Amino acid sequence: MVSTRLYQGSVAIVADDTIVARHERLSNAGETRYDWQHYIPLLQRKPGALRNGAPFADMPEPLQRLRRGLLRNPGGDRVMAQVLAVVLSAGLDAVLVAIELALESGPPGKVSVEHVVNVLNRLNAQPVPPTADTLLRVTTPPLANTARYDSLRSDTVGVTIEGAGHED
Repeated sequence: MVSTRLYQGSVAIVADDTIVARHERLSNAGETRYDWQHYIPLLQRKPGALRNGAPFADMPEPLQRLRRGLLRNPGGDRVMAQVLAVVLSAGLDAVLVAIELALESGPPGKVSVEHVVNVLNRLNAQPVPPTADTLLRVTTPPLANTARYDSLRSDTVGVTIEGAGHED
């Protein structure tokens, strides 16, 4: 059971004495305001809603550019729905930065959800630890000698390969 509580400047939806949603109250009759983030779970089942859905008209500009580019391609609405699903787990600000960086690297129609997730992972990656200072120094530098690997091979390897019906 949920209930609606009307206040002078807001509307609150309450379940079990906990406010689960609060929205600013609109003053003009017939006025409608959408929050596109509420529709992200729906897009997983109906990605075509991105094409003409009113809630998605006021998404941030990077998302709009990506959407325009992706919807030119077949299956682009499904890719855009997957990118928007990342917003729920990574947060809007992080996804917007990742989309900006992904759009800089190529045309909007070629950006994939994997590309955006990869950029997010690189942004959230732990920094490389600094090199440890040490007094130890190599006195004999290593030599690149690939012939030494041939000396590790023995004749029994060749016999086993020949015995298995393979040619050396």
